[in-house]
Amino acid sequence: MSHSLLIAFIMFATVMFFTPGPNNIMLLSSGLTYGFRPTIPHIMGITVGFAFMIGAVGLGLGTIFIAYPMLQTILKYAGVAYLIYLAVHIAISEPPSAEQDNSRKPMTFWGAAMFQWVNAKGWVMVIGTITAYAAIAAYPWNIAIQVGLSLLLGILSCTAWALFGTALRPVLTSRRAVRAFNIVMAVLLLASLYPVFMDA
Repeated sequence: MSHSLLIAFIMFATVMFFTPGPNNIMLLSSGLTYGFRPTIPHIMGITVGFAFMIGAVGLGLGTIFIAYPMLQTILKYAGVAYLIYLAVHIAISEPPSAEQDNSRKPMTFWGAAMFQWVNAKGWVMVIGTITAYAAIAAYPWNIAIQVGLSLLLGILSCTAWALFGTALRPVLTSRRAVRAFNIVMAVLLLASLYPVFMDA
């Protein structure tokens, strides 16, 4: 095992997991709007879904995208469309109350897991992980190490962002303040699409 490459990968993954991106912005908004406990399925969906994606691509699924590059383009624009939908959903979210129905709920485990496949930042992380850090260890142990570290860093970063959103609940007490905050989060989510269009 290359310990220097392992340290480099941990630094890369830590920066990518903890910096703002679609997943973290949505978790921040969900923590504020619904609280930490209802956001747990969202946290687990991101963590498991992303780690699974690294494993699947690392074990050979990536060759399909090399053979059929149109699939990657389709996924990219499906992700753009879904992010726009999520931005609208976040912008109109309000904290649930006893009087209102519960039609609006946090993202589910499966919804968050499937979202990773259309998340542009997620693909940047996966490609960087699989290609630049392939020499951490002999195949397939390199994939196992990358998946294991992704699970650990994923749960830490997702939990931190959701808790940050939850910590804002006592500060942003009015529905108007929550709505304004969620609109800002929706705008930031849309802004995260900029690299996708620049790369088009």
